Amino acid sequence: MDANPILAETVRGNWVENRHRGAFALVAADGTIIASAGDIERPVFPRSAIKSMQALPIFVREAEGKFHHTDEELALACASHHGEDVHVATAERLLMRMGLSAADLECGAHQPTNAAAREALRAAGREPSPLHNNCSGKHSGMLSVALAMGVPTKDYVSREHAVQRAVREAVEAVIGEPLREDRCGTDGCSIPTFAAPLRAFAFGFARMATGQGIAAELAAAAQRLFDAATRHPHLVAGTGHPDTRIMEAFGGRLMQKVGAEGVQCGAIRDKGWGYAIKCDDGNIPASQAMLASLLLQYAEPDANQRKLLEGLANQPIRSVRGAEIGVLRAVAP
Repeated sequence: MDANPILAETVRGNWVENRHRGAFALVAADGTIIASAGDIERPVFPRSAIKSMQALPIFVREAEGKFHHTDEELALACASHHGEDVHVATAERLLMRMGLSAADLECGAHQPTNAAAREALRAAGREPSPLHNNCSGKHSGMLSVALAMGVPTKDYVSREHAVQRAVREAVEAVIGEPLREDRCGTDGCSIPTFAAPLRAFAFGFARMATGQGIAAELAAAAQRLFDAATRHPHLVAGTGHPDTRIMEAFGGRLMQKVGAEGVQCGAIRDKGWGYAIKCDDGNIPASQAMLASLLLQYAEPDANQRKLLEGLANQPIRSVRGAEIGVLRAVAP
């Protein structure tokens, strides 16, 4: 198999220090490939980039009808949030309404990603709880699905639990591919993650953006989730994060979500196109440069959007003293 093309590089001084290979697919809802580079049929773990797909059972299993999730709670279900106060409060509010607490979350606890939130927690002499986990919104949504289905909430993260079977079924329905047992792992927050072709994830985001080729129930759920995320981009990530900044800049036109190990997925909603990117070495900033390059070329950004994307496509490297000493930049395949 040929190596994927170099899509980003790190330059220090006058020398290329690192080259980042990867692949991307930009796909229409009818399956037409608008643009691609590299091996888009190679299965990859999408990680957190498909949280909006994993949130579909909130509607399909009628949890939304029972617990009346707010747009903020739906946005958080799609999020890898930074553990800021608004993120914690939003997750906690849904749990309380369901008669649950942070103790019911099986995602584990870690320090807030946001530095100010982290320092505030330390200054207060408090330890982080599972509410601070960047996946607590997704897990709160999954607990709502368990309650709506009338199944035990305990071990809802296990692969054979009814909630995870519902998630798997929903993802398969939108990407048009089976999620196979022979390419399954466990995500950092303890839920199953399945590898599938990069093209399939791009296809799935196109179908979620348009409703084309999927059941009306899924189409309506996808629109509600995308609307919630794009209206509340701060809840999807947090202060200063590229996902938040990009969705703020594009308004409702663009759904964007990062995943661990250099995955980026989303949809250019007004064009009906979905995209998926994988940086082979898992470098997140390099994957963001690849994402910016793709959006610059195909999302028809205005002047402000272009300025933001150009900054992500050409990220300065600075010394401890603040001097610019290099750049991480996107390159043409």
